[in-house]
Amino acid sequence: MKNISVPFRLIFGYFRNMKYEHIFDELEIVTDPFALCELRGACDLGLGRDASATLHYILSGTGQISLLGRGPIQVSRGSLVFIPALQSHTLHSYGDKDDPIPDCKPAALKLASLMSGAEQSTNGQLTALCAHVRVGLRGVSDIIDVIREPMIEDVSSSSHMRPALQALLGEVSQPSLGSRAMIRALLMQCVIVMLRRRLNGNESALRWMAALADPSIWGALQAMLNKPGDRHTVESLAENVGMSRATFAKRFAEAYGSGPMELLRDLRMRRAGQLLEKTDLPVKRIAELVGFTSRSAFTRAFEAKTGQSPRSFRMTRQGS
Repeated sequence: MKNISVPFRLIFGYFRNMKYEHIFDELEIVTDPFALCELRGACDLGLGRDASATLHYILSGTGQISLLGRGPIQVSRGSLVFIPALQSHTLHSYGDKDDPIPDCKPAALKLASLMSGAEQSTNGQLTALCAHVRVGLRGVSDIIDVIREPMIEDVSSSSHMRPALQALLGEVSQPSLGSRAMIRALLMQCVIVMLRRRLNGNESALRWMAALADPSIWGALQAMLNKPGDRHTVESLAENVGMSRATFAKRFAEAYGSGPMELLRDLRMRRAGQLLEKTDLPVKRIAELVGFTSRSAFTRAFEAKTGQSPRSFRMTRQGS
């Protein structure tokens, strides 16, 4: 019998990635209605801090996405960008200065004519398909928002995602029976490709995936994701997963890249953002629901995270 040699790095890579299979099996996705953003001429379109991740797929033109405290992301036709939750950002078009007016409309109103070629962008107009996206595991919401860095892909003609995105454009522009389910499936395909590629490259933005692969750490992470407003402490989380405080803190930091209380603070701010945006609950009540004993302490923490007071955030999001 012929002896077949398999490189060790391939075997190791296979078993390393097998521990993530259950995560992909449990993924779910929800998206708000898509919008078609058009930036005619050299202009900006400011986008506030949303409590869910934001997707941008560039259909035409060139420009950049600017984020507070980060370098600009250069975009052009075929760029697919996921912006994490609560990150204020701005779309900027490099187009000529004729008619510099940014505009956002429901995608189906103009996307069909754009795809058919009836309306060709001129003067370098930047056109982007945009939506708020929430990706979670069954029973756990907003798992993609644990990603700390934007995810960017160049969806060229050779990309595995291009056929899925072209099909998605068709479903958005000409919705019919089953379109909502089809859009979810197509977006899920794209998200899996993006996550898989980054796992293979060991990117730090996906440190949380390592936490999910550790059953003990995952138990604590799940408790924080499901109920960020509970009175969690390092001690209570460690007890919940049957570890000493020191062992739990060390293993959590190794898996996720930061301490559990730092993650809990981010989860609480995102939950607060969702409540401010979607409900009319008083700020004091929202502070209680996300684990703060005083409105003033909550306001300070929220301003430190988002750069806006809870009241200003609510007015901006509910008025948009």
